[in-house]
Amino acid sequence: MHRVPTRSRRLLLAAAAALLTLGVATPVATAAPEASLVTNPAQYVDPMIGTGNGGEQVGQINNFPGPAVPFGMLQWSPDTPGAYAGYSHDSDQIRGFSLTHASVGCSQFGDVPILPVVGDVGTAPWDRTEKFSHDTEVARTGEYGVTLADSGVRADLTSATRTGLAALAFPATDKAQLLVKAGASLNGNQAAAVRTIGDHEVVGSASTGQFCGHQNSYTIYYALQFDRPFTAAGGWDGTTVGSPGTSIDVSSPHAGGYLTFDTRANQVLHVKVAISFVSTEGAQRNMAAEIPGWDLAPVEAAARKQWDGVLSRIQVGGGTADQLKTFYTSLYHSLLYPTTFSDVDGRYPGFDAKVHTVSGHQRVQYANYSLWDTYRCLAALQALLLPDVGSDLAQSLVNDAGQFGWLPKWPVMNGESGVMNGDNVTPFLASLHAFGAQDFDTATALKYMLKGATTPAPPDFPYQEREGVVDYQNFGYVPNDRAEQGHVRTGASQTLEYAVDDFAISQFAGAIGQRGTAHTYAGRSQNWQNIFDGGTGYLRPKDSTGAFPAGPGFVAPPPGQFGQNGFDEGNAAQYNYLVPQNMAGLITAMGGPAAVNQRADAFFQLLNTGPNLPNQWSGNEPDFATPWLYDYTGRPWQTQEVVRRIETQLFSATPNGEPGNDDLGAQSSWYVWAALGLYPVTPGTTDLAFASPLFPKAVLHLANGRSITIDAPAAAADHPYVTGLSVDGKRWDRTYLPPSALRTGATLKFDLSAQAGSWGATSAPPSYPEGQVAAIGYTSPTGQVRTAQGASFPATIGVVSAGGRSDPVRWKAQPPAGITVTPSSGVLRPGSSAGVTVAVAADAPSGYHPVPVGFTDAAGHALPGGTITVTVPAADGKATTCDTLGASDTECGLQRLDNGDGHSTPVTVAGRSGRSTSDGYLYFGVTDDLVPGGTQYTATIDVDYLDQGTGTWNVQYDSSDPNQPYKGSSSVTNTGTGTWKTATFTLPDAGFGNRENGSADFRLSVGAGFVVSRVHVSVSGGNVLALHLCPGD
Repeated sequence: MHRVPTRSRRLLLAAAAALLTLGVATPVATAAPEASLVTNPAQYVDPMIGTGNGGEQVGQINNFPGPAVPFGMLQWSPDTPGAYAGYSHDSDQIRGFSLTHASVGCSQFGDVPILPVVGDVGTAPWDRTEKFSHDTEVARTGEYGVTLADSGVRADLTSATRTGLAALAFPATDKAQLLVKAGASLNGNQAAAVRTIGDHEVVGSASTGQFCGHQNSYTIYYALQFDRPFTAAGGWDGTTVGSPGTSIDVSSPHAGGYLTFDTRANQVLHVKVAISFVSTEGAQRNMAAEIPGWDLAPVEAAARKQWDGVLSRIQVGGGTADQLKTFYTSLYHSLLYPTTFSDVDGRYPGFDAKVHTVSGHQRVQYANYSLWDTYRCLAALQALLLPDVGSDLAQSLVNDAGQFGWLPKWPVMNGESGVMNGDNVTPFLASLHAFGAQDFDTATALKYMLKGATTPAPPDFPYQEREGVVDYQNFGYVPNDRAEQGHVRTGASQTLEYAVDDFAISQFAGAIGQRGTAHTYAGRSQNWQNIFDGGTGYLRPKDSTGAFPAGPGFVAPPPGQFGQNGFDEGNAAQYNYLVPQNMAGLITAMGGPAAVNQRADAFFQLLNTGPNLPNQWSGNEPDFATPWLYDYTGRPWQTQEVVRRIETQLFSATPNGEPGNDDLGAQSSWYVWAALGLYPVTPGTTDLAFASPLFPKAVLHLANGRSITIDAPAAAADHPYVTGLSVDGKRWDRTYLPPSALRTGATLKFDLSAQAGSWGATSAPPSYPEGQVAAIGYTSPTGQVRTAQGASFPATIGVVSAGGRSDPVRWKAQPPAGITVTPSSGVLRPGSSAGVTVAVAADAPSGYHPVPVGFTDAAGHALPGGTITVTVPAADGKATTCDTLGASDTECGLQRLDNGDGHSTPVTVAGRSGRSTSDGYLYFGVTDDLVPGGTQYTATIDVDYLDQGTGTWNVQYDSSDPNQPYKGSSSVTNTGTGTWKTATFTLPDAGFGNRENGSADFRLSVGAGFVVSRVHVSVSGGNVLALHLCPGD
């Protein structure tokens, strides 16, 4: 399961406002006076933007309001109870000011909350909160303040890179308390410690992790110093609270401590805090180097200066106050992550758990990369504006690979979580390099890119860079029946992401002179063609026999399911344009620009629909580039319109002003690009496609001293349409920026109007067709065609163009014994089809009978094709499936699911291979093809197990009772014979509707160390497809 709990940020439904369209009645505006460029952009940053909830279906945006500097290690910010990423603007309580934050989609960070209170600490200080009002909050770059209503404490915070400083104004009291909740990280703690040093300092640590239910972990070390001595101190372990004394030394997963101060003579307590991931001594050194004094003002000023410096890399002029706030806050959020991980002395803990020191040209080691989200447009923005930082971002990932053996995909501190699919680190690195961040070890980066693209990790290794990489290379796609299991199986989205990743390798390799590798991976980047179904016009999941599922391309997911089967967080309609490397080829395969425009018009009627409707989901990354589709189909004015609708309807200068989770700046960087009228449409290249600028003037200051100036005097929210464009004074009709502009700079002059024109209709952004085939074959019907012995059915063989050619294509059916196809071969031109008859012999055996249909071009080269799947039901009405366990499971319609509490390792015991449980359960899912759910079944489960110990265990199954997804069977008690035995469980009311963890149908509740060799399931009744999939059945 990818995420635990389910990422509520993704459950977005369309707002009614998304149906509004732009007015088109006004003429072109007359030129306005030239807008003045912003010179101190930090004043427009409002850290409260995006700290709220985007609506009932959108969920938390998860930005934090507290102070941080660009890419800082420390994010000192308030946490509110129940907010899984820290702060929710909907809350009126604060549980503490914790030291780490990020706009993540699962619970993580929020380490070491610190809460000032007054009076006795009580019997459960770890649960203590303080009420507050937004009326008392102040949030600006480098500073945050709030009044805690219950105690009357005013807290003002500021920060440097690794160190924070607070002024806490208490009432006059001898019981001013500071609670240090070391064991209160947002995702819980495995260990925590609090220890006083003298009467002015506290140090400690906190160990946490398990991001999205995965196995990563990290330890943060902290140091606190006070500008006066505390008068008493005590600790707690999460159960009991120690009496006041003079010191604290406590270690426990729930450890914490309290410090008592007398504020009757001086009500303002100053507190410094610093963190390190190396040691408490590292935290102390960071503090001494970064904030030696106690005055907040110079620290705040230094933070503002840092922010003005980086934000001024893009100066805009004109626009409304809210537009300026939204733009510069979006840029601010785009430059918070990844976060500094090395101390002031350059030391950091590596992925190998050893302490390393940055060396060579690298200045800083960074951590926390949400690569599935950020490779699409954030990498390009960061590299273009700050190539030195971008180079360190890249080198940090290369360092991780050198220590870990693999490039990570969602590294949390110095551990890999493995969250999300795709090999997203590859296009992230390639885009950094393309946009100017080139001072890193590119040869080693390519070495690890190629390793991840070709090599599976050992079965017992906790991370696979590319799930299904062997299948992907063998089939040219990831078979959905063998694909990674999240909310659903994700074979189609994995294939599409891997094709993008391969394209990025090709571009990166070519840029560093590795032409052979570039050519190889250019060919692999066209693997999207292997899952294109010409019969439906959709990119679809495909199984290991080469067959597509039944029905149309988009199939509405059942209630409660998060997205369509085959796609990670989305559906076929939303992923259908995820071919940024070859949009021209995709558009051709879909029937050409006119056909695509018709589909796109329907797609963009709604702008933020969530994963289950066939419309744009602007709050989710796979759809980030989709609004630029019309640039490729001859209607760039519709790109301009859709982008402007998203800008104005889904973004605002409010706490709820983003369409989804910010995902470590990914969503914010989309807005920055869109407001400039540009977007990096093809990861790994410098291709910037046009929409239209929102501001009358903008200047991007390049690192080489040159600049890109954007002049659009008529720019306004209601003037989205480009009617003319010049580049350096010369007319420019192409819908993308000249690549040379990123080196030499350029001046772009836009003519904008409230009425659509025809500018750019004849020139699309670049596509990269190297390695594409000329045509794609398909078959229909798709899915399993249930056919009785002696019966037949009609089918269709067809071909669509993929490269714009009409050369003849040969096809040939290859039916197995007992099946015939008439005619069995023929010749077709792209765009045509032929009918055939598929017949089942009277003595054909029960089971699946895939009929592959091969396609070849005139030179005999194989083309993508299709498979007709004939299923002949068994006479006994039973579906039988099984899974033989070991280092590599043998799945026959039954799959073991490696869930958060269902991990296991391969073993060989008493002459048989099997799996030994690491946790308490083994989860299994019966293929929905045979047992689709939705009714009551009778199921028999046979478990071959090693009889060791004397424990009792049973099967917990998804029953037909809607209120019992974990109903228990009768129990078996082991007798400790050390031999293999078989236990049989009969379930008269099985539902098998995928309602257990990870969409499982049942689990073995066995405890840790339990060994299972084989599980066999027989199901009858209801809508079962009676096939015998197990050998010997």
